[in-house]
Amino acid sequence: MPKLKTHKGTAKRVKLTSTGKITRLRASGNHLLAKKSKSRKRAINVSGSVTGKMARNVKRSLGV
Repeated sequence: MPKLKTHKGTAKRVKLTSTGKITRLRASGNHLLAKKSKSRKRAINVSGSVTGKMARNVKRSLGV
């Protein structure tokens, strides 16, 4: 069986923690920021996590 290649698009977007969890950045934080409230922008700045079946798919695409 050949080695699996890492999906580079996924590797650039998510990070694997030391405990095996997957962290990601939240969307909507790049442009049109003037109309968004300060609290909304702070909420966007907090990293999210990937859970469930999606996490399994992400780990598979990372080759973990």
